[in-house]
Amino acid sequence: MTSPRPVPPKVPAAERGATRITDRVVAKIAAQAAREVAGAGPGGPPHATVTVHHDIARVRVSLELAYPGDLAAQCAAVRRQVVRRIEEGAGMQVPEVDIDIEHLHRSPARPAAGRDRRLR
Repeated sequence: MTSPRPVPPKVPAAERGATRITDRVVAKIAAQAAREVAGAGPGGPPHATVTVHHDIARVRVSLELAYPGDLAAQCAAVRRQVVRRIEEGAGMQVPEVDIDIEHLHRSPARPAAGRDRRLR
């Protein structure tokens, strides 16, 4: 019969080490979050660059947006989603998200009021 193994003492969290999430990983989270809101334009999906210092991430997102449309509202939605995803996924604070609008592309045309009726 074998005797039970002794249980090692618990090591305090501060002495166990640290987890470091690289800038590249946070940039992928940011680009995916921007894609969830803005989608991928004809020129491709959004691209993000990130600088991480301790637990603070500064983000720059380059993307295409639909036009005509409310560009400020679209940018605000992207910012909110990027901040939320990085805070949830990486546990970092995001004090700023800069957005570079690389291109504007036409949104699908909607018929103007009164023009969708057929003439006889």
